Amino acid sequence: MHLSHALTDLALRIPGVSLPNPDAVQPPGTAGLVTLLSWLKWGGFAAAIAGIIAGAIMLMVSSRRGEGAEHGKQIGIVLIAVILVGASSGLVGAIASA
Repeated sequence: MHLSHALTDLALRIPGVSLPNPDAVQPPGTAGLVTLLSWLKWGGFAAAIAGIIAGAIMLMVSSRRGEGAEHGKQIGIVLIAVILVGASSGLVGAIASA
């Protein structure tokens, strides 16, 4: 166990001691980073839409040849990626607060 974890555990066991939990505040001068992250998220959604459309087209074209299941898996993978892109900030926030 790391020293910081041991100290945190010790502080939590002492009655009347509470550790500060400050709110997240964006540092000054990082507006460009937030813009970049929002562009990346937008690009992820655009790529996901293109992937769903391409997978649907391949599914339509190859369904008669018996290859439709493979393209169905591709659409499923794209949908999982959409969920990850959409929940990215929430996932990182949950991990960071743990």
